[in-house]
Amino acid sequence: MSASVAVPSAAALKVPGFWRRALHHRSFVIGAVLTLLLLLAATVSLVWTPWSPYEMDMAIKLQKPSWSHWLGTDPFGRDVASLLLVGARASILVGLIAVGIGLTVGTALGLLAAARRGWVEEAIMRFSDFSLAFPAILSAIMMTAVFGPGIVNAIVAIGIYNIPTFARITRASANAIWSREYIAAARACGKGGFAITMQHVLPNISAVLIVQITIRFAIAILAEAALSYLGLGTQPPQPSWGRMLSEAQTMMFQAPLLAVFPGMAIALAVLGLNLLGDGLRDLLDPRLARAR
Repeated sequence: MSASVAVPSAAALKVPGFWRRALHHRSFVIGAVLTLLLLLAATVSLVWTPWSPYEMDMAIKLQKPSWSHWLGTDPFGRDVASLLLVGARASILVGLIAVGIGLTVGTALGLLAAARRGWVEEAIMRFSDFSLAFPAILSAIMMTAVFGPGIVNAIVAIGIYNIPTFARITRASANAIWSREYIAAARACGKGGFAITMQHVLPNISAVLIVQITIRFAIAILAEAALSYLGLGTQPPQPSWGRMLSEAQTMMFQAPLLAVFPGMAIALAVLGLNLLGDGLRDLLDPRLARAR
């Protein structure tokens, strides 16, 4: 990769005017607001919900939205608003751990590939190509066949799916840094590959990784919802947006709102994270930052 490739730096977060530009960036602001609402919903559910999401009352099943039950009740008499709030926790939990697995392992492999080059880089990249042949849902199905369904298997499957993505992005960004003049100067000063990677390469590609984290987080939420919809993810009685959609599909004509609310929650969460990632990409790219 040519040395002229612009790589966003974490230092862009500290330059004067960054937050002023951020507040005027529409995608960033909308994405940040939606993402904060997701985090707020999950946080509030830790200490309060309108009703218990685990208690069933068949006498009030399929009620329409009211002052008592803001979003109505499901076929088991559970409060839909409470289920959505607690379901946000499952989505964030899966996203955090799965993306954390992909970030930690994938970034380490990508940095190693860029630092060592040669057969090490080739082996890591071919491993990444092989891993991409197994999407999260397929990996979860295989793990379920061996270990049974559950949120842990879903997290591991999504995490493994994230590893090659982070590895490839890290390797490409790190290669651009390794070709810079200050890396040659660091080598001339006697610094080893590990020291250069930790002191110069990793800090200068951190902005790229931050943007990718938001994008992969959104994909992880979608994957968790899909796995729960298929019965492979979060298991009862723990609420999950995907399983709420699965349970609502048989009630589409009797209570269509049961599918609308979790569907909107998933759509808004994914939209917010994608807009946040797009905004961060624009703000942290030095070429775009100079243009604004």
